This record gives sequence, structure tokens and C-alpha cells, in this order.
Amino acid sequence: MVRVKICGITTLEDAWAAAQAGADMIGLNFYTRSPRFLTLGQAYEICAMIHTEFGSDRPVLVGLFVNEIVSNISRMIDKAGLDCAQLSGDESGEMMRELRGMAFKAIRPRTVEAALEDAAYFANFEPASDYMPTLLVDAYHPDLYGGTGEQASDEIARAVNEQTPRLMLAGGLNAQNVAARVAAVQ
Repeated sequence: MVRVKICGITTLEDAWAAAQAGADMIGLNFYTRSPRFLTLGQAYEICAMIHTEFGSDRPVLVGLFVNEIVSNISRMIDKAGLDCAQLSGDESGEMMRELRGMAFKAIRPRTVEAALEDAAYFANFEPASDYMPTLLVDAYHPDLYGGTGEQASDEIARAVNEQTPRLMLAGGLNAQNVAARVAAVQ
């Protein structure tokens, strides 16, 4: 099954449009160094609107975090009205365990071998619900934690997909290339 997450939402209008268009997930970015960073108050407004306007038919609301401490992630999930967290930094499996199944990990492997090591390691910390991906694969960048517009190689994505029950692919996806990427990765 293919699910769509629109990440980096920054306005009420964009959140409404994504939900109206049928996005399965909406991502709100709490990484302060990102140009798409939202404050807790801004995220709360977006989440409250989505809850009110779409009710039980709403997209899953995902908070994106990079190297944040567990207590802050838990507090922000609760206060903003998020459903789960995407951990896009250098977080450990133990940190995922502390979040009690409410988080999934984004990885940015350089090689197939590194991707398979990450998949094996994080398999021990699978999210509690099947509405979350087991792992998210993004393109490697030495200085950035996503949002690069680059794509992970098909080879890396396919290798992780073979080891992961619910893979989410991120990076450089748009209306012109997403169908081909889904087909290539299976």
C-alpha cells in the first residue's frame, strides 16, 4: 500500500489543502535550523484546525524532530495534538524505546551496507502502530537532516524495502517523479 506524507507544512492553508487532497500524513517540522521550522503554537493551530475540519477522516499528524530530547518530543506531541514523531537526526533505538512506539526513524545511509545495518538495528524498535512506517529512507547529505531535494538511490531504497515491512521514501519527490520512484522501489 502506498501512503503519502506531505512534510514541511507551514501554514493553515497548506495543511488544509494537503488534507483535502487526501494526504495520509502531514509533517510539521520542529527542527529550529530548518526553513520550515514551526513553533509549538503554530503547530498547535494547524493540528487543531485539522482535527476540527477533518475529524476521524484526518491525516496522521507527524512532528519531525532532529536530535531533540525525549521529554521535549513527548511534550510537543501532547501539546500540539500530534499523533507521532519522525526522528530525523542521530537518535538511538533506546530513544525510540523511551517514546513507547510513538516514533519512527528516518535514516540517511551513504551505502547499501549502511542502509542494511540501520534497518537491522532499528527493526528492534518498530513503531507500535501500522499507520507509521517502520523506517523512512532519505538521501544522505553530510550536513543536512533532510529537506535537500535529493533522492536516495533506488538500490538503497530497494535494499531497505526488502528488510522493512513499512518503508517510507523521502527526498526529492514531486508530482513528476513520484510514480516512477514508487515503481522502482516497489
